[in-house]
Amino acid sequence: MTSAARVLELLGQRGATLATAESVTGGRVAAALTAVPGSSACFLGGVVAYATEVKESVLGVPASVIAGHGVVSSACASAMASGVRDLTGATYAVSTTGVAGPGEQDGVRPGTVYVGVAGPGSPTAVALELSGDRATVQEQATREALSAVAAILDVEETGLG
Repeated sequence: MTSAARVLELLGQRGATLATAESVTGGRVAAALTAVPGSSACFLGGVVAYATEVKESVLGVPASVIAGHGVVSSACASAMASGVRDLTGATYAVSTTGVAGPGEQDGVRPGTVYVGVAGPGSPTAVALELSGDRATVQEQATREALSAVAAILDVEETGLG
């Protein structure tokens, strides 16, 4: 079973929904989810917010977060996930932000990625240091984003969270 299928199965068991807010992955997380038959039962949609202005205006990432932490940060990833959750009304949301390369962005090296997850509790974010070319970093970030959602849903299911 793929990570996307596992996430959708866990969401379906709860009657829960998911939305995505993607930057570095450019819609790959949403594509992985929608590749699974029946995904429309749980996946509401997503926003590809590549430009900083879209992160602010559409997802509601506060300018203070961007000024204080940058768009490639755990604070931005958490705010993106919370913003798309609020925008869509989803039970859960996942976000990705980072640098795929080949060069640095604002002094941040390629392979630096943050994944945010927002749900009924407080939003969380994980920092990743990935390696490889641009496509490899984007694919790894996609897998990590789906794994992060699955891990939270698994913890909630077992009651260990």
